[in-house]
Amino acid sequence: MAGIPIYETAIQPEWIDYNGHVRDAYYGLIVSLASDALMDRVGLDAGYRARTGCTLYTVEMHLHYLQEVKQSDTVTVGVRIAGVDSKRIHATFEIARAGQPGVAASAEVMLLHVRQQGDAVATAPFPPGGPGSRRMELRPHGRA
Repeated sequence: MAGIPIYETAIQPEWIDYNGHVRDAYYGLIVSLASDALMDRVGLDAGYRARTGCTLYTVEMHLHYLQEVKQSDTVTVGVRIAGVDSKRIHATFEIARAGQPGVAASAEVMLLHVRQQGDAVATAPFPPGGPGSRRMELRPHGRA
């Protein structure tokens, strides 16, 4: 698997469909949980969210199903950062079956930094020098 390992989970019985493999919607759940792990990794964790009212929203996700994932599998998720700007993270997540070669699925995701105030939600830049600045620890592939 390419990228930085960020998340691992056993496949839950309720995720299995009538074809005997993971239902398509649960790949999105796995990527969502991996996005949460990414947020923790770059300092946008529960403490940051409570202090600032800021979080990441997933505004776009493209899933590619490449291999079946079965109930007996454990999956690992790696992340590669394709790009970062003042309020967005463009990431690729790769889901692999533990102990099996290749990638079972990949997801390209656009995450948007927002501030939640009451019922209002608005985009917000990452704070300079704050917890969000650690997002640079996960640099785009091939960059210093």
